[in-house]
Amino acid sequence: MTLPSVLLLDAAGPEAGRLAAAAADRGHPVHAAATAVAHAGHGPELKGLLAGTVVTDLTRPGQALDDITAYARRHGVGAVLTVNEYLTDLAAQAAAALGLPGNDPGRARAARDKAVMAEAFTAAGVRTPFSVCVRDDTGLKEALADERLGVPCVVKPLSGAGSAGVTVVGDPAAAGAAVRAARETAGAFPGGNPYRVLLQAYAAGTEYSVESLTQDGTPVHLAVTRKQVSGGTARVETGHSLPVRLPPLVEQDVHRQVEAAIGAAGIRNGASHTEVVVDGAGRCTVIEIGARLGAGHIGLLIEHALGVDVWTALLDTALGRPAPLTPTARGHATVRFVTSPHPGRLTSLSGFPRTGPGVPFVRWRAPIGGHVDRATANAHRLGAFVVTGPDAAEVEERADALLRGIRIGVDPEPESADQVRAESTSAIAP
Repeated sequence: MTLPSVLLLDAAGPEAGRLAAAAADRGHPVHAAATAVAHAGHGPELKGLLAGTVVTDLTRPGQALDDITAYARRHGVGAVLTVNEYLTDLAAQAAAALGLPGNDPGRARAARDKAVMAEAFTAAGVRTPFSVCVRDDTGLKEALADERLGVPCVVKPLSGAGSAGVTVVGDPAAAGAAVRAARETAGAFPGGNPYRVLLQAYAAGTEYSVESLTQDGTPVHLAVTRKQVSGGTARVETGHSLPVRLPPLVEQDVHRQVEAAIGAAGIRNGASHTEVVVDGAGRCTVIEIGARLGAGHIGLLIEHALGVDVWTALLDTALGRPAPLTPTARGHATVRFVTSPHPGRLTSLSGFPRTGPGVPFVRWRAPIGGHVDRATANAHRLGAFVVTGPDAAEVEERADALLRGIRIGVDPEPESADQVRAESTSAIAP
């Protein structure tokens, strides 16, 4: 029997690679939609998994939708998936056009455009920070004068991802520069009005994300993940740990707010990654939602800590089959990310962990001699490693100890042309 083909919108990256491998292992022909540049950059392993690729311009959603649906009909595609934040709206549109399980195409934009998201959350009764969209200096001045916003506040691009272009503003005088930074941040597939920027009231508390999988409109929450985030004006995610056990009443409130957000974003068949803040009183505030699996190796953490094969679950959901989501393990898993203290040239690396018992995954991305940036977005992280085990405290302690043992040397860039370059070696800490 010939199994239906699976089409991935953007098959590059570790999460997409795992999804492609899961589909291929089950006998499904795997196809990809990619830009010409991305297609040219597909490595041998990915090329070996793919049965074909539709090359299209993903910055032009209308044309891309036509190309993708025509290709899908020719190749017997029975599932459309993506793990790319920027393509979740297009995936919903393509699945609907093909009559396949997917998310509500009329609401899918709410998981991409943060102004639409804020409006959808408010309409659905989701507890979320006050948000206002500004286009010019007049709008910015009016927003800062609104007592519902206050300072500190958060400035972010409407359709960004990975913390890029996001600034926590503690002084109104710095808001103008933050707005300019948000406007200058272009995502993987730029679109929309680059002059519109979102200002959001700052939600104080502990940051978590909730990883969920929804089938036929019914969500199952796989895990609550605690986030480690850098301080200062740029908040980069430096670690994830799961599962987190919240007090029962707090967990109920978190799940209630997350389910309202899932409904508001039209997520009917697929994964979601909902970022929340829980304050000192145990009240949950929803910050954002993504209609995709959490990035930053969260899928790998779920697999090792809970024994849930998220890749197969995503595939089954897209094919309209019941996905097995019952945990088969009761462990703990955490990931730590390495960042540079300043921009410059990476000169040395020592102490980076190797895979072994309790360390199932390591990844270093930055070549010695190459340029590195001070981390102002998740894309600036240099490497990562995962630690697992049965006891949460022991896993966290081991991960922190491994992180403290990493040393990198970065030759800093000069602030002026005549500044003498001096090498700096520093320990890495979140």
